[in-house]
Amino acid sequence: MTADLIRCHWPGNDPLYIKYHDEEWGKHTTDEKTLFEFLILESAQAGLSWITILRRRKNYRKAFANFNVKKVAAFTEADVRRLLNDEGIIRNKLKIRGAINTAKLFLQTREEFGTFYNYLYSFMPGGKPIVNHSHKLVASTPISDAISKDMKKRGFTFFGTTICYAFMQAVGMVNDHIPECSFK
Repeated sequence: MTADLIRCHWPGNDPLYIKYHDEEWGKHTTDEKTLFEFLILESAQAGLSWITILRRRKNYRKAFANFNVKKVAAFTEADVRRLLNDEGIIRNKLKIRGAINTAKLFLQTREEFGTFYNYLYSFMPGGKPIVNHSHKLVASTPISDAISKDMKKRGFTFFGTTICYAFMQAVGMVNDHIPECSFK
């Protein structure tokens, strides 16, 4: 059965990457916790490879209260110090402070729109995910530009248009699996 599977080329032979590709990437999610998790993970990835973050994902879950947004929003300076000493995550002070700020802004945005999902999908044509049927790879789109710009205006950091587009792919706002991919 698995010999018949066709995948996008980017996961290569790495089992963790393959599992992520097959089970998560491009899959539409409405789950607020998952959306928050990927905001934190994608922001941590800025300037790094995604596999670096994916390999540390379990550590991020532990370090960031299993991505409980209310708990992360309440993190203190003591938590910042704890995180800066946590070898299991990227120990960048700006990214750590940014993650805590992201939690606060996530809650504010969710309050304004009802859900963070509603906020994100207010940018999507017809409020629906996009399924691309092309082999063309892009790093950003006018939609990721608009979301990134609005989030920056709201105070989010480490969420430029390229990171935003990667986030959109991760949570299924955009399905960019190649047309032949068994997981399209």
